[in-house]
Amino acid sequence: MILLSKHAQDTKNILVNVIKGTGEIGVALQTAVKDNVITALTSVGQITTTATGVVSDIVSGAIAAVYQTGTSLTTGSKNIAIGAIKGALEVGTTSIDATQKVVSGAIKGAAEVGGDVAEVAVSSVEGAIEAAGAAGVNTEEVAKTAVMTAVKAADEIGTEAGGSVRKALLSAASLPKDVVKAVIGEK
Repeated sequence: MILLSKHAQDTKNILVNVIKGTGEIGVALQTAVKDNVITALTSVGQITTTATGVVSDIVSGAIAAVYQTGTSLTTGSKNIAIGAIKGALEVGTTSIDATQKVVSGAIKGAAEVGGDVAEVAVSSVEGAIEAAGAAGVNTEEVAKTAVMTAVKAADEIGTEAGGSVRKALLSAASLPKDVVKAVIGEK
């Protein structure tokens, strides 16, 4: 049984309907996640690291929604990351804090539903970099933060998850090799 927080459960329920209603997990999913993040963060009033913890819950719930509808976690997690980071940046969250919350939430969500954590790690890092580029923030800094967060979140799940995420990040052609290798410690 999956134990989701209230924010994650609410997000999952909303997004299951979005995914089933639109039949796609691209722009509609990005927009729904972005709107959910904006609503949650503006309702707390002051943007703090503690307040942005809700972003991680929203992302976990979104991953659970994608999984429940049987759609691709690869495509879903990338679009979730893009939407969540755009939403968090729009309300004043730093790109680093947003990236940390989004990537850790995606990996936690994948582990909770029994999804491929390595696949979700690569896709959420890709999404973070894409969202950073679209927002005009430092993509190298976001890439470094995203990779570090992915490895840390995977290690918290277990040794096997940590190893598979490192391997997947190193072999992903879409990610900046120099950044990944520097973070992971490969030469």
